[in-house]
Amino acid sequence: MFPTAIVVLISLAYLGLLFAVARFAEQRAAAGRSIITPSLYALSLGVYCTSWTFYGSVGRATSGGLSFLTIYLGPTLMLLLTGVIVKMIRISKAQRITSIADFIGARYGKSYWLAGLATIVAVLGIVPYIALQLKAIAASLGILLADPAAGQGFWPTLAITASLAVFTIWFGTRHLDATERHEGMVAAIAFESIVKLLAFLAVGLFVTFGMFNGFGDVFSRAAALPGIERLLGLEAVKPVSWAALILLSGLAIVFLPRQFQVMVVENVDESHVRRAVWLFPLYLLLINLFVLPVALGGLVHFQGAAVNADTYVLRLPLSQGAEVLAMLVFLGGLSAATGMVIVETIALSTMVCNDLVMPGLLRSTWFSAQNRRDLSGVLLGIRRAAIGVILLLGFIYFQAAGEAHALVGIGLISFAAVAQFAPVVFGGMYWKLGTRPGAIAGLSGGFLVWLYTLLLPAFAKSGWIDPGFVQSGLFGFSWLKAQALFGLVGLDEISHCLWWSLLINAGLFAGVSLATRPDADEAAQAERFVDVFRLEARGGAPRLWRGQASPEALVALLERFLGAERAHGQLAGHAQARALSDWRRLPADAAFVQFAEAELAGAIGSASARVMVASVVEEEPLGLDEVLDILDEANQVRAHSRELELKQAELEAATGELRAANARLQELDRMKDDFVSTVTHELRTPLTSIRALSEMLYEDPKLPLADRARFLGIIVTETERLSRLINQILDMAKLESGRAEWTTSSIDVGTLVREAAASLEALFNEKGLCFSLSIAAGLPPVLADRDRLTQVLINLLSNAVKFVPQDGGHVWLSVVSVEDAVRVSVRDNGPGLTADECGVIFEKFRQGGDTMTAKPQGTGLGLPISRQIIEHFGGRLWVESSPGQGADFMFTVPIAAPDA
Repeated sequence: MFPTAIVVLISLAYLGLLFAVARFAEQRAAAGRSIITPSLYALSLGVYCTSWTFYGSVGRATSGGLSFLTIYLGPTLMLLLTGVIVKMIRISKAQRITSIADFIGARYGKSYWLAGLATIVAVLGIVPYIALQLKAIAASLGILLADPAAGQGFWPTLAITASLAVFTIWFGTRHLDATERHEGMVAAIAFESIVKLLAFLAVGLFVTFGMFNGFGDVFSRAAALPGIERLLGLEAVKPVSWAALILLSGLAIVFLPRQFQVMVVENVDESHVRRAVWLFPLYLLLINLFVLPVALGGLVHFQGAAVNADTYVLRLPLSQGAEVLAMLVFLGGLSAATGMVIVETIALSTMVCNDLVMPGLLRSTWFSAQNRRDLSGVLLGIRRAAIGVILLLGFIYFQAAGEAHALVGIGLISFAAVAQFAPVVFGGMYWKLGTRPGAIAGLSGGFLVWLYTLLLPAFAKSGWIDPGFVQSGLFGFSWLKAQALFGLVGLDEISHCLWWSLLINAGLFAGVSLATRPDADEAAQAERFVDVFRLEARGGAPRLWRGQASPEALVALLERFLGAERAHGQLAGHAQARALSDWRRLPADAAFVQFAEAELAGAIGSASARVMVASVVEEEPLGLDEVLDILDEANQVRAHSRELELKQAELEAATGELRAANARLQELDRMKDDFVSTVTHELRTPLTSIRALSEMLYEDPKLPLADRARFLGIIVTETERLSRLINQILDMAKLESGRAEWTTSSIDVGTLVREAAASLEALFNEKGLCFSLSIAAGLPPVLADRDRLTQVLINLLSNAVKFVPQDGGHVWLSVVSVEDAVRVSVRDNGPGLTADECGVIFEKFRQGGDTMTAKPQGTGLGLPISRQIIEHFGGRLWVESSPGQGADFMFTVPIAAPDA
C-alpha cells in the first residue's frame, strides 16, 4: 500500500496539473488563440461521467446486470435532439443566461421568485450528488491507504471537502461575469475526461486479459456462480424501470447544473454540437466497455468475501500487486469526482448568488448604504462563500446518510430532482401560453412530490426520521405511502417518483397557465424564447421599452457591478457596434438600456439585472395589450418583409424567364439565319446545274444528240430535286406553324406497310439489295393520317436504300405491337451513325456520313418532318446505331381507342 504522504503529494500534483492546463487555455484565449475545438467541447461533456460512472456502474452491474447501460442510453438519445439543444444555446446567448435557474426565471418575465425556486430545487437535489463524490474520494483513499478510517473518518473527510472547496474557489471564481467563457475550466474538464477514460480502459484490460484470459474466460467462469443467470438473462430486463431510467438520464444530461454549464453556457460555437452528437456517445461506449467484465471479474475473484462492489475497480489491481495501475485508477476516480465538484459548485454558486442572495441584497438597507461602492468584489465573495456552503452541505449529507445508499442510488436522487425542470423549460421554449404562475405551480408540485417520495424516504432509511410515512402512509392513510402513492404499487422507487412528480408537475404547469394570463414582460419573453430563430433571422426582437434614462446612471450601474475597467471595455464595444467612436456619446435609448440590462444579467442574473435597471430609469410600464400590439406590428413588418422578399423572388424568376426567352429568341434568330443560309445553298445547287446546262444547250444548238439527251436528263433530275426541296420546306413550315392539314382515320398498319414497301420495290431491285418484311399477326389499328404515315415510311425506307452498300445491301422492315402502341422498325446494314450523329440527325439539314467530302444524298429535311408527323400522332421516332453496325430507325404510333 501507499504511504499517506505519497498519496497526498500525487493528488496535489495532479490538481496542480489541472490548474496548469486551465491557465494555459486561458492565456491562449486571452491572446485570441482559443483551444476550444469541437472535439474538446464534446470531451468536456464527459463531466457527466462522475465517480458514479467510474465506481458505481460496476457496483450496479453486479446487482442489476445490464441496467447500468440505461444511464448512458438516455444521454445518447437526448443528443439526437440537436435542434432542441441548439435552440437552448441560441436563447442563452441572446438572453445572457448564466445558469439553468436563470434560464427558467428569464423565460417567465425575468422572475426572481421562479429563479430562486429553481435554485432551491437544484441545490437540494445536487447536494446528495456532491456527497456521492466525497464518498467516492474518501472510500478510494481509504482503500489505497489500506485504512478505511483514513479516508472516511470525520476529520479526513472534512479535510478532503475543504481542499476541494479551496481548489474550486481558486479554480473557478477568478472572473465575475458568469457568461464569460471559462475556457480554462472547459479545457481542464476535457483533460480529466481523457484521464478517467484511459484509467478505466487500463483496469478493464488488466482484469480481462491480465487476471483472466479474455472476455470468454471471464463470462464462462462467472457463469458458474450461483444466480448469475438471473443477473445476465433477459428476465433481468424490466421495461418500466429501464424506460424510467433512460428518460431520467436523458433529462439529466441537459438539466444537471454542471451539464447546462458546459453544454449551453460554455458553448462557443453552435456547430460544435454536431461533433458532440456522435463523439460523446462514443466516449460513453468506451468508458462502459469493460464495466461488465470488471463486475464479473470482481464477483469471481472476491467470491464469498464481503467486498463492496463499488470498489472492485480499485481493489482488483491492488489484489494483484499492480500498485502503479491502482494509483492510475485512483487518479481516474479523483478526476471523475473533482470534475463534477468543480463545475457543479461553480454553477450552483452562480445560481445561489444571482437568484437567492442578490434579490434580497438589492432590497436591503446595507445595499442602499453602499450606493457608490464597487460591488464586483462583494459578488465574487458571495460566490466563493456559496461554494464553501454547498460543499459543506454535501459533507453533512455524506456523514449522515452516505453509507445508507450505493453510489448509483445517491445519483438517481439528484437525477430525479433536476428532471422537474423539464416541463417549465421545454414548455417555455415551445409554448407561448406558459405563464409564471403555471411554472411556479408546476415546479413546486413536482419538487414536493420528489421530496416526499424519494428524498425523505432516503432520510428515513438513514434513520434521520420516522419511516412510518413510507411503511404506513402519512397520518396512517395507506394511499399516502411515500413509495406507493395513491395505491400505485409494483414500481421501483425511482420509476414511482418520476411518474408522479412529472405528471403533477406538467399537469399543474399546463392547467394553471391556461387559467392565467401572462403580463407584458412574460409575453415579451415568450416571444423571444419560442421564436428565437425567426426573430434573429429578422434582425432581433422588437425593443419593448419606453421611458427616460440617464446615461450617467446606467454607466454608474455597470461600473458598480462589473468594475470600472470591465464596464468601460464593454461600453466601448457597444459604442463601436453602433458606429460611435466614444462610448460617452451613447444616447440613453432603448438599445442602451437593454445593453446595460444584458451586461448586468451576466453578473447578477437576469431577474436582479431587471430590478437594478428599473431602479435608475423612469420606465413607462407597458400593458399586455401594448406589448401584443408591438409584437403584432413587428409581425406585420416581418410579414411585409416576407412579401417583399416573395415579390423580389418572383421578379428574379421573371427576369430569369425573360433572359431565357431572350436567349431562346437569339438562338431562334441564329437558327433562322442558318436555315436561310442552308436553304439558299440547297436551292442554289440544283439551280446552278440547271442554269449551266441550259446555257450550254442554248449557246450550242448543234450539240450532239447524246449530249443533249444527257444534259436534259440532268436538268429534269435537278428540277425534281428542286421541287422536292421546295415541297419539303413548305411542308416543314406548315407543320411548325400548325397549319398542316390532317385526315385522321383508323389505319391497319400492316396493310399500309405492305403498300409502302411495294411502291419502292423497283428502287430495291435497282439497288440490288435484299429486303425483308416481318409483320406481326393481329395488329390493332392506330389512329393517324394515312398519307402522312406513308410519307414517314417511304422516307425511312428511302434513307435506308441510300446508305446500304452497293453489293450485299440488306434492309429489314418489321412491325410489332408493344403495350399500347404499334412499333415500326426500319433497319439497314449501312455504315451506321456515331453517338454524336444520333443526337443531331433529326435536326434540319443534318445528314449522316461525311457531308464535307461526299455529295449530300437528300435535302436533310425528311427526318425532321417525319419526327414532327409521328409526334403529332402522340408517338415517338428515334434511332439506335453504332459505327459499322448499320442503323435502326424506329417509331411508335398509339393504338386507336375502341370508340375512335
